[in-house]
This record gives sequence, C-alpha cells and structure tokens, in this order.
Amino acid sequence: MHLNVEIKAKCVDRAAVRLWLLNHGADFRGTDGQTDTYFKIADGRLKLRQGNIENSLIHYQRPNQSGPKDSQVTMCHISEGAELKSVLEKALGVLVEVKKQREIYFIDNVKFHLDEVPGLGSFVEIEAIDSDGSIGKEKLLAQCEHYLQALGIQQEDLLHNSYSDMLLERL
Repeated sequence: MHLNVEIKAKCVDRAAVRLWLLNHGADFRGTDGQTDTYFKIADGRLKLRQGNIENSLIHYQRPNQSGPKDSQVTMCHISEGAELKSVLEKALGVLVEVKKQREIYFIDNVKFHLDEVPGLGSFVEIEAIDSDGSIGKEKLLAQCEHYLQALGIQQEDLLHNSYSDMLLERL
C-alpha cells in the first residue's frame, strides 16, 4: 500500500498544460487508451485498468472533496486483464466503466495526467506519490499545491469526485 495526494480539475487549455510540463522537464511516458472497470464492493473502490501502457488492479480509499485529497492505494500490476475482468464481473458485478485517452507525464515522484473522457470533457490530474513511505503527506501536499499554482488551475475548476461518479450521476 502507498499514499498518494491527488488533485483532479477541469482542463481549460490542454496545450498550455502540456507545454508547461515539457518546458519544465517532464518525462512524457506516452498516451494510453484506458478502460477502467469499477466493480461493486462494500468499502472503497476497486477498478481494473486496461490500457496499452498501464494495466493494473487497484483498490483505493479516497474522500470526495475538491482540492488535494489523500488516497490509500493498493495496486497489483497485471499483464493481461480479460480473464481477470471476467472473474471480477461474475463475482462482484460491474458498477461503471470509464474510457479515456490519457497522456502520462512524470516530474520526479509526481505523475500528471491529461485526460479526455468522452461525454465528460478534458481534465488534468496531479498525483504526488509516496511509494515507500519516505516522502510523507506534508511534502506530497506541498508538491500538489505547487503544481496547482504553476499550472494556473483555478479553484472553480477543481473536482471533488471521480470520473466514475460523474458518469454514474448521468445515468
């Protein structure tokens, strides 16, 4: 398990965010066509991520609030998810499926996503990651706040819920 501090916001100018990241030494890892399948569980969230770059089974607990939020994450990287998805669908049932195009960037331990979600729009995520407990919550929070300001993300653009929540609200 590891600790993340995350920010999700509407992205009004993807090109400007992309340019800022590249001008500040971000490592572009690629564009991933991802499908996140959320399963019905009693506590937290369980999703199977299937993409051409990232493939994993992820359980996390995170409050729905705007701005930086803690997320307790347990993740298992997988090589192929079709069989696992079938087992989880039968055992738990599917809550919702989120499809997105995601550009992935890193600056040190901070991961940036530029997402395009059909039916929802464009978003930016900032995810400060403490994978081994050596960074601490305060520094992760400070990193998120720094990049929030550096990228010019406005308070009114911050989101409190996940893509899955937004899609479920539309049903």
